[in-house]
Amino acid sequence: MIVPQFWAEARRHQPRQKGQQQISVRRFGWSETSQSEAEQMAAQRAEEAFKRIISGEKLARREPKIGYNGAQGVPIREEILSRHRDVVITRNAYGAHCLNTPDVLFADIDFDQTIGYRMVLIHAIILMAVAIGFGVWLHSVAITVVAGILALGLAYPATKFTQNMLLKMRGGPENRAQERVKEFVLKNPDWNLRLYRTPAGFRIMAMQAVFDPQDPKVADFFTAMAVDPVYATMCRNQHCFRARVSPKPWRIGIREHMRPRPGVWPVNESQKAVRNEWIRGYEATSTGFASCRFVEVIGSSIVHPKAETVRDLHDRLSQALSGRNIA
Repeated sequence: MIVPQFWAEARRHQPRQKGQQQISVRRFGWSETSQSEAEQMAAQRAEEAFKRIISGEKLARREPKIGYNGAQGVPIREEILSRHRDVVITRNAYGAHCLNTPDVLFADIDFDQTIGYRMVLIHAIILMAVAIGFGVWLHSVAITVVAGILALGLAYPATKFTQNMLLKMRGGPENRAQERVKEFVLKNPDWNLRLYRTPAGFRIMAMQAVFDPQDPKVADFFTAMAVDPVYATMCRNQHCFRARVSPKPWRIGIREHMRPRPGVWPVNESQKAVRNEWIRGYEATSTGFASCRFVEVIGSSIVHPKAETVRDLHDRLSQALSGRNIA
């Protein structure tokens, strides 16, 4: 995991000449020690990419300026708020604090509220069949058409109603997610999982060991927990795990976005004043809220010392034990 302090961008350009096409290649460079080192790296990466492109290799001419993504080769690009050995606290693109760790496993699982298109289609077919049967029974083409239109309009809400009823019969989305965690621990009794409630679901923290984000065990765990595939990809590519430890702005009444947008670090010097003004307001408001709430420990009592250190930091920053409203 790399979270650099310094960033630079270099450009390698070949003007249009007879028998040649114009080529412009841009690449980022980064460093944890100095701006000049970042600039040197950017120039080297731009030159390397340029040579590969003119040799016929298909490469992107320019890298997107994105704070935290699944891109190969580009590390986390966010403002560093603090470092705690190899754990780095950053500010993400919408202003919240995030804990980044190279080896302590975190995973957020959202409660499944999605409506599958197949279920909607099945409900639409059933309702259409009922509508057609009703119209035929009344010997009315007009009623058949109107009933058919109503059936199509009711397909989605009917599907949502059915899904909610099924979830309630199974104990609700929260209980289903919790049962999934318990089922995993039954099959893996040495795992020690801390469960936290978030506004959208659960956060899970593994305490019994540390992990390489590219370890197949991590992939198996993510699959078993139905973790967001985008997050799973980010963990593999960025070689880290991640947890938001301060509230989302819109959940604590802050409607205005952090400026400038997008808030990818570093920002232009001329924009820092307006950014810092937004940050002061956010920090003052966010202290009254937690980002998650501790629920329970599931599994063994095995605790890895590194995981315990990160757990203490996470719980303090997220205010998971404070009893405050989560946001």
